[in-house]
Parts: sequence; structure tokens; C-alpha cells
Amino acid sequence: MRYFDLHCDTMTECYVRDKHIGENDLHIDCKRAAVFDTYVQCYAVWLPDNLHGSEAFQRFCQVAERFTAEIHSCVQSMSQCQTPGSLELNAGQHCAVLTVENASALGGKLENVAEFARRGVKLCSLTWNGKNELGRGVRAPGTGGITPFGRQVVEALELNSITVDVSHASPELFYDIASMAKKPIAATHSNSKRICRSARNLTDEQFHVICASGGLVGLNLYKGFLNDDADKANMDDVLRHAEHFLSLGGEDVLAIGADWDGGAKEDFAASGIEDIPELIELFLRHNYSEALTDKIFFKNAADFFKRENLL
Repeated sequence: MRYFDLHCDTMTECYVRDKHIGENDLHIDCKRAAVFDTYVQCYAVWLPDNLHGSEAFQRFCQVAERFTAEIHSCVQSMSQCQTPGSLELNAGQHCAVLTVENASALGGKLENVAEFARRGVKLCSLTWNGKNELGRGVRAPGTGGITPFGRQVVEALELNSITVDVSHASPELFYDIASMAKKPIAATHSNSKRICRSARNLTDEQFHVICASGGLVGLNLYKGFLNDDADKANMDDVLRHAEHFLSLGGEDVLAIGADWDGGAKEDFAASGIEDIPELIELFLRHNYSEALTDKIFFKNAADFFKRENLL
């Protein structure tokens, strides 16, 4: 069984709450992940909207250093994937990929993109929910998209082989990024607005834009993004979003970005890594072929990272 997840906040939670990735009471740990023959997890350095400047860059460095330390503590079962070919080289292990959620982490300095690259960052969103020096996030009041500094950062990210993540972008920011990006873009943890009207979800047009770029969309397991009535959300809603995106031609684009530890366990349709085999079985029981199911849960993401020479 193979699994590739484009987004979680678990490593940031390990830093903030002083937990260890080897075994914990969070959504992910190495012990529970051992059920998979191959498991690739993107671990985001997440920054809240109130961190800027040197304080924001310091937070990035602290979480990135904790990420490295946690991998070293689990060296027999976990490794960082950060160079071309490392997916094949580390097949059979818990393969960890560093990402950034909210490029306020740059501290307002373009030269820090090189530090992201040095530490192995492979995905980066310009904002979280609010507005920052790069652009307007999806929940910030008013209108507006990318800033001049944001444009410089998009160019620098692409030059450093870091994919731009649009999951938290305002509509204007989304289209600004899409219009200037020379490489594929990704929405690592966003669902369909046609199925659930959350501002965090993608319109059909946005999904088509990502498809046309050669990018990726990761299904989010957070209940508030699955069903307009979050109290009723369950794993069947994950299928509903998958089926809609597939109807739009997303067979080679659709992936998983669970968003674990971006909330409490009860806020998710699948409450942790141990529930993914059940979710895979749900797809298979609903007449998804083994090949298509493997695409969604592993192959599309793996192929993207290889194609873009990220891993």
C-alpha cells in the first residue's frame, strides 16, 4: 500500500507542543505510518498571520531545524527526500518533504528563498488566510492580489525549483500567480467549491487552470471543507469531491492533502494516518479501479514531483 500526502501541519505542532514524530498523540507518527509500504508526507512549516519580518524567518528556521532533528531521531524508519531521485532511493521508508505554508516566513527578504531551497523546501504558499507583504489570503477583507514583492518571490521560487501552492490564495492572488507562473502550480489542500461552498475551496474554473498548468490538487479531509454542514461531513464526502474533480478531467491531477493537525482530530473525516487504509478501501468499494485509486493516493503526486525534478 502506497500513500503520498501533500500537506500537514504536524511538524509545526511537534515544535509548538514539543511532541516527537516517532510516536505521539497527533495525527501522524512513524509508528502508525509503518502500515504503508511507501509513505511520502509533506510537512509544512506553518506561520500564523501575525508573524512578520525577522520573527517570521526565525520561526521558519526553528521549525525546519526541529524537522531535521526529528528525522535524525527516527533514522531507521524516516528520511528527508529533497533531491532528484530520492523517492526511489528511499522507497519503503517514511519519506519526509519540507514545505512552507505562508511565505511571510521569508521575513520580507528575497534572498531567503535560497535558504528555503538549501533546507529542501519543495512547496510554498505566498499567504495563509490573511494579507501579508506578498499578497492577500483568502480570508482577508477587501480585494487585491499579488504585490510587487510577491511577484519577485514567485519568480525566485520557480528558479529554485519550489512549486507555488495556491491553497490559501484569494481569487485575485490565485489568478495573478497563474498568469505569471512559468511552471505548474498546486493547490495542496483544497476541495471543490461546487460541492462545499467554503472560501478555501476551488471553483471549477480554478481547477481547470491548475490542470492546464500541469499541476496538482490535494483533497483536504477537514470537515469544514468537505460539507456545507460540517457536522454531517464524513469519508463519503471525500468521494463526492473526488468524483466531481474527476468529472472535470482530473484523473492525472487529483491527490491527497489531508491537512492533519490543522485542527483537532474530531474536525476531520479521517482522524489520522491510521484511517487512510479505510479511505482507500472506500474508494475501491465504490468501483474505483486499483490503478485510479493508486493515482489519487500516491502516483499522481509522485509523478509530479519526478516530472518537475523535485524528488
